[in-house]
Amino acid sequence: MSLPQIAYLLATLTAGGGITGYVRTGSVPSIAAGVTVGALYALGGYRIQNRQPYGVELALLASLVLAGSSIPRAIRSQKPLPMGLSVLALGGLFTFGQAYAGGKGKTL
Repeated sequence: MSLPQIAYLLATLTAGGGITGYVRTGSVPSIAAGVTVGALYALGGYRIQNRQPYGVELALLASLVLAGSSIPRAIRSQKPLPMGLSVLALGGLFTFGQAYAGGKGKTL
């Protein structure tokens, strides 16, 4: 998969998860966080796809935000949802971190 495809996939999963959390429990923080992180991933993917600057950085930021919120919850609660979000965040950190470290952030 290409970097834009990964960013769009993560955008869909995080935004969809936030919307699902709101529908199931009425949790406004779930929809706000899910849609916000999803929008960062989508914007990053769009910028990468169109070879605009800061696309990889936006996707990396989205991964950092997701990791910062989900990993502590996963450790505390040991529930499947925060653990799944943590895995997504770690995958994003790895993928976009490698792209950033390789200098691809400005040339993709």
